[in-house]
This record gives sequence, C-alpha cells and structure tokens, in this order.
Amino acid sequence: MAAIIEFVFFIIETVLRLFVLALIINAVLSWLFAFDVINYRNRFVASLAEALDRIVSPVLAPLRRVIPPLGGIDITPIVAWILIAGIQRYLLPASKAAMLSFVPY
Repeated sequence: MAAIIEFVFFIIETVLRLFVLALIINAVLSWLFAFDVINYRNRFVASLAEALDRIVSPVLAPLRRVIPPLGGIDITPIVAWILIAGIQRYLLPASKAAMLSFVPY
C-alpha cells in the first residue's frame, strides 16, 4: 500500500512540474507575440500557443479575476507558479507523510 501512495504522489508531483513548464512556455510565447517576434501565421506556433492556453487558462482565469494587471503586465503566471511551488514544498510532503502514517507495515 505504501508503494501505491508513493506512486500517486510521484504522479501528482510530475503533473505539477509539467504544468509549471507549460506556464513558463505560455508566458514566453505571449511575450514573443506581444513584441512581434513571432506571429500567429505560423501554424505550428499558433497551435502550440492555443494548446498551452487551453492547459493553463483554467488555473489563470480565477487568478486574473482577483489580480489586476500591473502596468499592463499580467503577473498571474508568477502567482500561479508561487502557489504551485508552495503546494509542492509544503502540502504534498505533509499529505504524503500523513497518508503513510496510516499504512501498517
């Protein structure tokens, strides 16, 4: 049973890391679009940007309702990154330890 709990928390940690990577790539792509370095006419770039936006929007949308842009700069990806880092550093290890404490050896 302990191995299953360890595996579940490994999967959760990996998904959170991949989500942070998607956040970073989405933010960089939005800056590249804003500064007209790349554009949406490239099909691959447009489909990548749309896919990443669909992945990160469910997390960023509630934050955007609460946090206004500062000087035209959207800081919600940074706030989301900080929240995910807190979850990874504090909540996941505590939850894992609590669950493992109930498992008889």
